[in-house]
Amino acid sequence: MRISFCQALLTGAIILNLLILYYVSRAQQQMMEKRREQGKGLKKASLPVSGLGAMGNLVGGSMVGGVKLGGLEGNMRGPRVTILVREFEDFENYVGDVARSFLRQRPELPFLAVAENSPYPPLALPEGARLLVMSPSPDQPPQTHRPEFNVQTEFSLLVPDGVELDHGRQVERLIRELEGEGGGPVRLVAAPVLTRSSVQCLHLRVNLREWTATYSPAASGSSGSVCTALQGDAVVLIRTEDLFNLSVPLGRPLMSSLFVQTSLRGWKVKLLEGPSFSASHRPLFSSAHNQWKADSRLKDATNHLMRSFGLKRLILPDGRDQWFGCSKETARCFGTVRDDTPEYLYIERWTPPCCLRALRETTKYVINILESSGVRYWLEGGSLLGAARHQDIIPWDYDVDLGIYLEDVPNCDYLKNLDSGSLVDANGYVWERAVEGDFYRVQYSETNHLHVDLWPFYPRNGVMTRDTWTEHKQDVEFSEHFLQPLVPMPFAGITTYGPNNHRAFLELKFGEGVIENPQYPNPAKKRLDRSRTFGS
Repeated sequence: MRISFCQALLTGAIILNLLILYYVSRAQQQMMEKRREQGKGLKKASLPVSGLGAMGNLVGGSMVGGVKLGGLEGNMRGPRVTILVREFEDFENYVGDVARSFLRQRPELPFLAVAENSPYPPLALPEGARLLVMSPSPDQPPQTHRPEFNVQTEFSLLVPDGVELDHGRQVERLIRELEGEGGGPVRLVAAPVLTRSSVQCLHLRVNLREWTATYSPAASGSSGSVCTALQGDAVVLIRTEDLFNLSVPLGRPLMSSLFVQTSLRGWKVKLLEGPSFSASHRPLFSSAHNQWKADSRLKDATNHLMRSFGLKRLILPDGRDQWFGCSKETARCFGTVRDDTPEYLYIERWTPPCCLRALRETTKYVINILESSGVRYWLEGGSLLGAARHQDIIPWDYDVDLGIYLEDVPNCDYLKNLDSGSLVDANGYVWERAVEGDFYRVQYSETNHLHVDLWPFYPRNGVMTRDTWTEHKQDVEFSEHFLQPLVPMPFAGITTYGPNNHRAFLELKFGEGVIENPQYPNPAKKRLDRSRTFGS
């Protein structure tokens, strides 16, 4: 077979391209290997050993993400623990005193104060103590700002500001306690500051799917309490490998950040009855103004941490709620819903609890007005489905649906004039005719668009119907006998009204078995994992 000139030219071009790809790939591989070698050199340079820098002796090395962080090999054995001070304020602190106290008793221990930005005024640290600033600088290698490259001991001791070391045996006691737990769930050991009563051992349950963290008191034991979180002043020992395998190892507030992450991993903390660490600087702040500044920064840091972790609600040990989500003055937690599938379902979460709270408030408010105005209504669609299942809004639903009699609309001052535009009532709720179709909508506020939809129907020959229809499943005709009479139904914490045969009504609209077989509104886009529907 003869090869034409064009075929030969094409073959040559293909061979040439393959050769170019081969050499480019080789060059990239060599460049990556060179960078890795440079990284190792930078890492070694940033971690001086005893006699060559302020860090003191380094130990055989920790494992972070399966990668050994380096250290001394062979029989040389240095200190086993690094002292870390993370929680302090730049405007007033005692970090220098903490360093002097620990280094006086244990001068061989590496001491590291860690801050997000360079403190001002600068810290007055003694010889042997170092400051690590985590904010990156364009003229420095990344290792300079990453604590995991600067902590080379087997253990890390997290020490609050103002704490003192009375004798070196306190550190050894904590190490023995943690080693005695072996490979069990106890991965942290803590000792109280001042007195045991200053620290509370708590159980912490974090439910990311519901954006919620729940704290509850834990019982004390004779040899110490084992729990999943602490509240109060404590010194905490953790293996360095464990610390730096956390997503945010040194977030602030430190204890909140630490225990949210460790509890999700199933780790526990053992709080010892003693010995306590002393602290001559209590309270930490010398003026009411500085205490106010510290409290304000703590509040801001907590807000930032909870939002970054995707936690909208904290249930405190005394049962009180602390909210970090949307309110009447802020936008709702999710954007425009497309394909009946809100964005949070794609990240395996349900409706944020702050949004559910706002929906319940709006529902109660609207129903009270409808009832006082003489407007007949009934639970519709997914809201009726939620009432039938568990007397509340479906955990992944993003609005509430009510059906109303069209002929009753003139009875309600908020509804009868909506053809001319929207109305903001005295309580900040927005009443409007929906732009998507012939129905009404009541929004939580002008800023927060969580809403209750009101679907007007009218009877014709015994059938409830509408003049215009949407693509919603519940937007279909049905027999008026379902509404004669309407029956009370518990929903969202109040007594509402629904069809007299809600099962037949729902199966007419959604299909047989819909109550017992929960599913997301658009399974073609996202399906519900029924094996964990209402579990943790």
